[in-house]
Amino acid sequence: MRLLLTNDDGINARGIYYLAKELQKYHEIIIVAPDNERSACGHSITLTRPLIVRGTKLKGLKSKAFSVDGTPADCVKVAINKLIDGKIDMVISGINKGLNLGADILYSGTVSAAIEASIYKIPSMAISMEIEKGIENYDMASIYVGQLLRKAKENNIKNDMVLNVNIPLIKENEIKGFKVCKIGSTWYNNSYIETDRKNNETQYEIKGALKDIYEEDSDTIYFREGYITVTPLHYDLTNFKILKDVSQWF
Repeated sequence: MRLLLTNDDGINARGIYYLAKELQKYHEIIIVAPDNERSACGHSITLTRPLIVRGTKLKGLKSKAFSVDGTPADCVKVAINKLIDGKIDMVISGINKGLNLGADILYSGTVSAAIEASIYKIPSMAISMEIEKGIENYDMASIYVGQLLRKAKENNIKNDMVLNVNIPLIKENEIKGFKVCKIGSTWYNNSYIETDRKNNETQYEIKGALKDIYEEDSDTIYFREGYITVTPLHYDLTNFKILKDVSQWF
């Protein structure tokens, strides 16, 4: 397969390096990623200035690579429209340094890059890995991505499908398998801490801890039970459950 890899942690992030290193064994890889970290930038794109694209060489990787001084969605758009000739079979965004469970997908640059691909009718995956106390295991995560990629190919993944994948940081023999499930509910007890004040300006830094809300058959629950969660997403945010109800207003 011919794969476009991107992320929101930046082109020099370990996650995208290990992912490319594993997938280049079996597939043609092109990397187009932000020049610096763009975490939690959502689906923003750059409109007020030109984008700067630089060809680069990543040590140990044989694939073409480009850095973009923009967002993950920018990277996918410029890759498809300008940098890559011919068909792209799939876009894989990640491996993200940290999880994208529940409502986090609304803020995630990792997920937004994958969704951007589906707008162009290219199937995609957003891959996120649990990180705890600086411990990372992208080697193991990359192997599971390869397995999921084979399953997607065997089952003819649809061209507008996005798979949001979260991999727990536990021993390989403790992972119970893949669990396809819905997005769960999450909530942060956010607070804004004043860090500086001068003249008429005040600086605030956001702090907060994640609070899971129990919801059956959701990614937040199955993830804590030791599963790799897989959630199909689509960019159509229409709430079809209440579409008829709202139409009756008029």
